[in-house]
Amino acid sequence: MLSEVAPSETIGLAGGVFNFFANMAGILTPLIIGFIVAATSSYNGAILFVGAVVFIGAFSYIFIVGKIERITLR
Repeated sequence: MLSEVAPSETIGLAGGVFNFFANMAGILTPLIIGFIVAATSSYNGAILFVGAVVFIGAFSYIFIVGKIERITLR
């Protein structure tokens, strides 16, 4: 979907930025969950954290993203 909405002149840059943030989430999430489990000796907080991230993502997609269309540069 990224290649369909990013300006054709910046598809490589947009892909790199997208992959950077996706990989940072993949690196940080296990660390955060490990910290929560170590601090509480329970997985309840970790499950709540994951649920909150899913809720925030769904909320953002529904109410913030809006209509998906190609971005044009001026």
